[in-house]
Amino acid sequence: MVQAKKSKKAKRVIPGFGLSLGVTITLLSLVVLIPLAALVIYTAQMSPSEFWEAITRERVLASYKVSFITAFIASLINAVMGVILAWVLVRYKFPGKRILDGMIELPFALPTAVAGIALTSLTADTGLIGGFFAKFGISIAYTRVGITVALVFVGIPFVTRAVQPVLEKLDPVYEEAAGVMGAGRFRIFRKIILPEILPSVLTGFGLAFGRCLGEYGSVVFIAGNKPFETEITPLIIMSELQEYDYKSATAIALVMLAASFWILFLVNMVQHRNAKILKGGR
Repeated sequence: MVQAKKSKKAKRVIPGFGLSLGVTITLLSLVVLIPLAALVIYTAQMSPSEFWEAITRERVLASYKVSFITAFIASLINAVMGVILAWVLVRYKFPGKRILDGMIELPFALPTAVAGIALTSLTADTGLIGGFFAKFGISIAYTRVGITVALVFVGIPFVTRAVQPVLEKLDPVYEEAAGVMGAGRFRIFRKIILPEILPSVLTGFGLAFGRCLGEYGSVVFIAGNKPFETEITPLIIMSELQEYDYKSATAIALVMLAASFWILFLVNMVQHRNAKILKGGR
């Protein structure tokens, strides 16, 4: 009887571990591993001096600075605004809530080129938003501010969708108990809510940062592409490809790949640490 029960529990909906694992590894290799390996192999054909020269040219270094600074600032803004959006969607009921919840996914569904054109039209000096700020001598489009705006648009869903499930599972009883004991709203948020959502906020921040680093379509229109000022690294890669300098393009792309990999590694470390904490608490 015991063996029969164990055999029933061992059954899976999709039988054949070996076949399932083989299909998974094959698809992962075709979609991810082989293209990335090809990038590394192609770059390995360069000598160390050629590789170093390709990734440390003055114009390339300036593009790194633009990409990393704007991506970091946009991710910080997303970390704050994403939490606020998730809080509103979880804790309040209001007309049009479902519509707002669905609009969070819009940056995923909307073609990035369309988003770039729309944001450029709005933030240019003749646009609806840009025209208002232009009266005070502030330009948004074709500056780093415009790049940051575009990156905020594409990165906001990552933080909101990471924090939203945690807030939904958070029991408000602890907040009510702290309020009864005389704790203020800020203290309740800092001591009870923030420790619970912080790992999710960091995860969303990392995912948004990784996405913003590689964003091209929504940024290329609003950036203005001024060398040493608003030129992003993905545009440098595209320029090298158009000039048939594939070695330089792959070398620069490898640097961005390493940066994105490191960010995702840190995100996974945060998730793993959070899982261990939750498991230990149980």
